Amino acid sequence: MYILAFETSCDDTSIAIFKDWNLIALDTKSQIKEHNVTKWVVPEVAARLHANNIFFVLENVLDMASLKIEEMDYIVCTEKPWLLPSLLVWLTVAKTLAKTLNKPFILIDHIKAHIFANLLERDLTELVFPSICLTVSWWHNEIYLWKSLFELELVWETLDDSAWESFDKVSKMMWMEYPGWPIISKLAKQYDWEFRSIFPTVLLEKNSLDFSFSWLKSAVKREIDRRIIEKWSLSDEDRIEISFEFETTVIEILKYKIFKAAERYGIRSLVLAWWVSANDKLKNEISKKAQEYWYSFIHPKKWIYSQDNAAMVAILAYYMIINNKKSF
Repeated sequence: MYILAFETSCDDTSIAIFKDWNLIALDTKSQIKEHNVTKWVVPEVAARLHANNIFFVLENVLDMASLKIEEMDYIVCTEKPWLLPSLLVWLTVAKTLAKTLNKPFILIDHIKAHIFANLLERDLTELVFPSICLTVSWWHNEIYLWKSLFELELVWETLDDSAWESFDKVSKMMWMEYPGWPIISKLAKQYDWEFRSIFPTVLLEKNSLDFSFSWLKSAVKREIDRRIIEKWSLSDEDRIEISFEFETTVIEILKYKIFKAAERYGIRSLVLAWWVSANDKLKNEISKKAQEYWYSFIHPKKWIYSQDNAAMVAILAYYMIINNKKSF
């Protein structure tokens, strides 16, 4: 069984080919260079770039797999949520291919695909149910109760900004490049002093597992403004310290929430998904505490699987197909 998967919900043009549960070809064309000009993804620009890249990427994956498009058994595509102009480009192409080739067509939820990215290069038996799953992305920061393979319950979420968005905004405040989290993480590693907790660790009400990063973002802005007023500029040392303090504060919040959720529901299995799941410090901090308290913990096996990618779309489609799930 060959699965051709498309993922273009935001700014990455990605196509993958699976043979059953095995990834045999993946190609992703990034738009970071173009969006670095605005430090943000402009939906209309992203859609235009997808339209320019789509057939080039498709040809690449078919060549990598040494297959013809007629050999595909299923065509799958991200349907929602995210940037509508970007989604429409791929929905149009994928639907047209499915209709022309007379192949079954499956629509995939972007958020659920990111969660299923944890099953890439991993046997299903490695995932323990029920699990607490923390998703950390651009506009999404959520805690799910993952009861069984196709049973996900959203239990807590962000009330305003997400952690990922805050990384981007803080990077922009310090006149650095887009996306923000890899740059901030790189600078944070250069900091040699102890954590001073100069920013608030916002946990909200005592029993709340929701997230709020707008307060933290505002605190960072005030600290940057204060240093500029005092010194007339922001030095490299300032950027390193602010990056370290900000990243550490975000990680403390995320770590606290995922373990608090596990404690509340009496669950000892943790899962991490989406963009900031590629953050080494976050993974290490959760892993350390998980080992200490005998929790199981998994995250996407490769950095690319934490990004938007078509492999995660294909692996979710595979499990839907073999379990006769028409939708999820």
